[in-house]
Amino acid sequence: MDGRRRSDHFRGPYELTEETPVYVISVAAQLSGLHPQTLRQYDRLGLVSPDRTAGRGRRYSARDIELLRTVQQLSQDEGINLAGIKRIIELENQVAALQSRVVELQDALEGAAAAMQQREAAVHASYRRDLVPYQEVQQTSALVVWRPKKPKD
Repeated sequence: MDGRRRSDHFRGPYELTEETPVYVISVAAQLSGLHPQTLRQYDRLGLVSPDRTAGRGRRYSARDIELLRTVQQLSQDEGINLAGIKRIIELENQVAALQSRVVELQDALEGAAAAMQQREAAVHASYRRDLVPYQEVQQTSALVVWRPKKPKD
């Protein structure tokens, strides 16, 4: 599995996304520069898993084509074997999922902080204004001498 959400293929009745499976294997092979047998092999190994039609035919999305090109580049240019490429893809998907979770948690944290500030503001608004907070007098060693004023005659 390549970690994609398969439920978001269509936004509207005729809107296509990069996740929409539209390319048959021959077109996907041509777009990616690979042989159709190579695409079938990648599917068997779980590197690139296209959607399936009701008749079990493969349908590739634009994201699948991009992933096929990445697999080829890692294999041909970088010399990484298919097991290594599969692990790289798994780790990239895991990183993307974790980044998404971090964003969700940051949003939740911001919401909780805003709610706390609202509750704090409500408490401050409920204070009685005729009460003055008591503050502890600081102890000092200073000596103050009081001398009464002399009365004027």
